[in-house]
Amino acid sequence: MIRARGNKGELAALPLTSQPDRLKSVFVNEKPMEVENTWMHGDHLIFKFQGVDSISDAEKLAGAEVSIPFEERAELPEDEVYQSDLIGCQVIDVTGRALGVVSDFQETGGTPLLEVKTPRGRELLIPFANSICTKIDLEQRQIVVNPPDGLLDLN
Repeated sequence: MIRARGNKGELAALPLTSQPDRLKSVFVNEKPMEVENTWMHGDHLIFKFQGVDSISDAEKLAGAEVSIPFEERAELPEDEVYQSDLIGCQVIDVTGRALGVVSDFQETGGTPLLEVKTPRGRELLIPFANSICTKIDLEQRQIVVNPPDGLLDLN
């Protein structure tokens, strides 16, 4: 979320990346905007956007959703994935049985949950934990799960 601050059209947001200085453009409410400058102020990232030169201009963007283009996302270690990359992946169990397709994910304060739509339109909630999601192949768009007994019956 963006909060207007200062008198020069500066906007504050929670950090989107560990390297905000490399951001040249972002999407604000899905509209592309050029970034003139960024800096940290406490735990908030401050944006100065091109063409947003006054506090009244900045206030128009207060509460906006900010996202970064896919090509500007930071590289992740080999054993990590972006949750958004999981959407659309086929989910199969360790026997090869197709369970469905990841349609979304839920942040619960603990282990995130994959929302999986089954071929019959049912929704499965599968914890996104290493012990359950044993293999993720983004190139093949596939997640192999080894659900504990009864997990699939709870959904």
